[in-house]
Amino acid sequence: MNEKNLEPLDVIAVGAHPDDVEIACGGTLAALAEAGYRVGIIDLTDGEPTPLSPGPEVRLAEAQAAAATLGACLRTSLDLPNRRLFDSFEARVRLAIEFRKHRPRIVIGLGDKTPMASPDHWQAVQITDAAVFYSRLTKWDDQFEGLAPHVISRQLYCLLGAPLATGQHAGSPIIVDTSHTVGKKVAAIRCYQTQFPPEKHHLFDRIDAADRYLGRSAGVAAAEMLLSPRPVLTTDLMRTLLE
Repeated sequence: MNEKNLEPLDVIAVGAHPDDVEIACGGTLAALAEAGYRVGIIDLTDGEPTPLSPGPEVRLAEAQAAAATLGACLRTSLDLPNRRLFDSFEARVRLAIEFRKHRPRIVIGLGDKTPMASPDHWQAVQITDAAVFYSRLTKWDDQFEGLAPHVISRQLYCLLGAPLATGQHAGSPIIVDTSHTVGKKVAAIRCYQTQFPPEKHHLFDRIDAADRYLGRSAGVAAAEMLLSPRPVLTTDLMRTLLE
């Protein structure tokens, strides 16, 4: 199929490594897929090397299994260098090409630094911000394989840290009910057997508990927090608050 004729995606989630978006917003992606939206995932790197993985092909197979668990219809890696990921013009263009190719309405990217964890996460924030902007620029198609500009309607952030309802974060919070998909989220994370050996299985309970804590604060069984850099507008206050 000609890349210019690909069926558009509704949502693309971008992570630095395979497993980032599963941890940060896997329940949201599964809920969107269940609702019939076309969901894609882009990993900037293959996440390798890591201590227990025999190589990139195994990590990529885990990533595809996780995407299938969430119901995503596309997952791709840009093969940028893990551990040496930097916000560069080349990285921005590579991601913007994917946005122009798949034409999502919403992009969900990482939204926070992760102290004492990979600095790639912060670089991914900046690369994604720039690529959303580059995607819509006119008179620059030669930089993007001749693909036409695409305006992304909404950019959102997801959090790799454990966001709590009372946490202070820059942006307008959106709490997504993931009561029916938190199980799929944990199942998707479990696909990464090289990253979560038995001695780390306690993390599955920790992730589940964090989502259930946030959910209960919002009156549902489980939830995830997204952030919008722009205020979230409603034209029907009653429907927004009561349905």
